[in-house]
Amino acid sequence: MTQVTRLPGRKLTRAWLQRGWLAWLLWPLSVLYGLLVRLRKTLYSLGWLASERLPVPVLVVGNVVAGGAGKTPVVMAIVRHLQSRGIQVGVISRGYGRRSQECLEVLPDSPVADVGDEPALIQRRTSAPVFVAARRVDAARALLDNYPHIQVLVCDDGLQHLRLQRDLEIGVFDDRGVGNGFLLPAGPLREPWPRPLDLLLHTGQQPAFAGFRARRTLASHALRADGSRVALADLVPGKPLLALAAIAQPEAFFSMLRAQGLPLADTIALPDHHDFSQWAGNADGVYTVLCTEKDAVKLWKKEPHVLAVPLNFEPAPAFWDVFDQRVKQLLHW
Repeated sequence: MTQVTRLPGRKLTRAWLQRGWLAWLLWPLSVLYGLLVRLRKTLYSLGWLASERLPVPVLVVGNVVAGGAGKTPVVMAIVRHLQSRGIQVGVISRGYGRRSQECLEVLPDSPVADVGDEPALIQRRTSAPVFVAARRVDAARALLDNYPHIQVLVCDDGLQHLRLQRDLEIGVFDDRGVGNGFLLPAGPLREPWPRPLDLLLHTGQQPAFAGFRARRTLASHALRADGSRVALADLVPGKPLLALAAIAQPEAFFSMLRAQGLPLADTIALPDHHDFSQWAGNADGVYTVLCTEKDAVKLWKKEPHVLAVPLNFEPAPAFWDVFDQRVKQLLHW
């Protein structure tokens, strides 16, 4: 098997797992970064920087660490859970990596380059109203102006977006935990840890500390661009399988495919949020190409034969018990 990996910054992210020479070399910069973070929080707490309270409860799902920990599946699970309870919910996001800085509604036909891959996926999977803006508070205002019946807003990322006041904070971690415990750039922490969180959810298999667990498995089928399904088992006798992923932890996706019994002939790992604009792909049709749903929202317009393998994500029942109690309190049920 040939594995193609083009992930700039891998040396740095590996250094974030332990306090080695590179982490200590960057430590003085992390001290400066920490001072700036504390100063900013102090200015907000004193009211010298303005924050805004919205007329509906705001639930923030985010990371304390850089590098992605499975936040988007958590957002989608929460949105679908609220919808199943009959609660009208909207989603706001910055839309990381998009080319536009405008405040936009994410529609089914919105160019992914304008709204971002994760907001596009959230809208596709949940059909909830989704707005993106450089400042999430602007996205929130626009969403509520256009959908005044919305009862709850879910903020995709934004634990550090203090301009927007929040009612419930959910921190998402994978098996890295907080890494070496240093702040950026010497470690993965975006802000000092520990810090208060209302709910703490682990998306990995071996949590580094206490918190609620979530179960992650791949579906037994893949999706075509038209929404039809093909069983993964039916792919084995066919063309060689090429798996690609432009996510924070691509090897996790490849491992899950192999665990489904798929013999991957090749894998391609690309940087998170890669736009695939220069990807030549499977032009000769040698492979059956498998990717994540986040990648598929970008690939399907140019590569309609790519297959997306959905991720089944389900937090533990105990998580939902506490979550429901908090939401009921916020909605005064």
